[in-house]
Amino acid sequence: MGSPHFLLVTFPAQGHINPALQFAKRMIRTGAQVSFATSVSAHRRMAKRPNLEGLQFVPFSDGYDDGFKSSDDIQQYMSEIRRRGSETLREIVVRNSDEGRPFTCIVHTLLVPWAAEVARGLVVPYALLWNEPATVLDIYYYYFNGYGDVFRNISNEPTCSIELPALPLLSSRDLPSFLVNSNAYTFFLPMLQEQLEALNQETNPKVLVNSFDALETEALKAVDKLHLIGIGPLVPSAYLDSKDPSDTSFGGDLFQGSDDYMEWLNSKPKSSVVYVSFGSISVLSKTQKEEIARGLLDCGQPFLWVIRAPENGEEVKEEDKLSCREELEKKGMIVPWCSQIEVLTHPSLGCFVSHCGWNSTLESLVSGVPVVAFPQWADQGTNAKLIEDIWKIGIRVTVNEEGIVESDQIKRCLEIAMRGGVKGEEMRRNAEKWKNLAREAVKDGGSSDMNLKGFVDEVGQGCNESIGS
Repeated sequence: MGSPHFLLVTFPAQGHINPALQFAKRMIRTGAQVSFATSVSAHRRMAKRPNLEGLQFVPFSDGYDDGFKSSDDIQQYMSEIRRRGSETLREIVVRNSDEGRPFTCIVHTLLVPWAAEVARGLVVPYALLWNEPATVLDIYYYYFNGYGDVFRNISNEPTCSIELPALPLLSSRDLPSFLVNSNAYTFFLPMLQEQLEALNQETNPKVLVNSFDALETEALKAVDKLHLIGIGPLVPSAYLDSKDPSDTSFGGDLFQGSDDYMEWLNSKPKSSVVYVSFGSISVLSKTQKEEIARGLLDCGQPFLWVIRAPENGEEVKEEDKLSCREELEKKGMIVPWCSQIEVLTHPSLGCFVSHCGWNSTLESLVSGVPVVAFPQWADQGTNAKLIEDIWKIGIRVTVNEEGIVESDQIKRCLEIAMRGGVKGEEMRRNAEKWKNLAREAVKDGGSSDMNLKGFVDEVGQGCNESIGS
C-alpha cells in the first residue's frame, strides 16, 4: 500500500482556502498525498499556487466560474455549489479508485456538508476541518443539543449571560452572530445542523481544529461525542516552525498589489505602527470609516490601513471617499491589499485593529502582536471575547446605540494597546507567551504535530485494515 491519499474539499472563500492550503502542506510533510478541491473561480484567483510534490489541484465548477458577486443570490449559490460540487466530487472519487489511486479519507471545511454526504455514499472515511476556534464549535453543538431555548432567551436579553459546560461565561455580544435573532444568513444554521448531525451518526467522528491544545485545553475536550483534534495554528511555516523557510505566503491571497508598504514599515521605529484590517469580506459603513480615521489621527501613531478596492475594478464613489484622506496619508499609509502575516511579523508593528476573523486572530497570536478587537459578525464576537478575557492579548471596542464605534473609543483602545501602562504591558506579555506556545505546538513532537501525525496514521491504518479484509 502506498502513502495515504486525502481529498481536501474547501469552500471557495479566502478565509477557508488559506488555512486549507497550509493544512495540505502539513499533511504532505507527514508523507501523505493531497488532492485539493475548490471552485474553478477560486482556483483561478489563487495568485501563488504552491507547486509541491504530493499536491495536486482538482477544481470543480460551482456554476459561478467568473466568481460570486455581492449582487448574486447567496441561497441560489449555496444550492448550486451543493448540486454541482457533489456530482464532481463523486466523479473524482470514483475515477481515482478506478485508476488505482483511491482516497484514504475526504477532509472538508465548513459550508460544504455535501462532501461528507458524498463520502458516506461511497463508503470513504471523512473528517471535518474546522477553521474556527473549538469554543465556537462547542457553542453551536450546545445550541443544537439541548440549549436552544437558552440561546434564544439571551438573544432577546442583551444584559443576560449564558453558562455552558467547560466554556467561559458568555453574553449575547460574545455569541456567533448566526445565533442572534437579527441573523440575515438563514441558510447557515440548517447547514451547520446537518453537519453536526452527520458527525453525531459516526462512531468516531473526527474534527480537525485550527487551534492547539494549550490555547483551548477545555474547549477541545468539552463535547464527549466529538473527537476534536487540535492541529493548528495553520499559518505559513516560515513564520512559525521554519520547517519550510520558503513557505512565506498562504498561496491563497486573492489580490496582488504593490509591496511599497514594506519599505514604509522599514522606515518606522520598533513597535510604533498601528495596523488596521477588516479581512476580505467585512464592509464598513462610511460613518464607521470616518470614526476610525479620526481615532487614528487623534492617537498620533503611524498606521497602515487596508481599505479594499471596490469589486470589479470600479472607481471609489465620491460620497464614499474619506473626508480627511489627505491628512491620513501624511500620518499613515492606506493600501488596498497587503500580505498580512508579513506585516504582523514586522518589527515596527505595535498593535492590530482587527475584525477578529479566526485566521487574523491566529496570525496576530503567532506574531505576538496585541489586538484592538473590533468584531463584525459570524464567530468574531466569540473570538473577541477569547482575545480580551481568556488569552488577555487585546482590548475590545464598545459600540454606541447606533452600532458605531466612536473615534474617542478607538483612540482610548489604541492608547492602551500601544502604551497603556499596566494593561498594555500585560497584553504584550501575554502576546509573547502565546506566540511561544503556538510555536511549541507545531514543532516536531509538539501537540499539533503529534495530533496530525496520529490522525494520518489512524486513518491510513483503518484503510489498510479494510483493504486487507
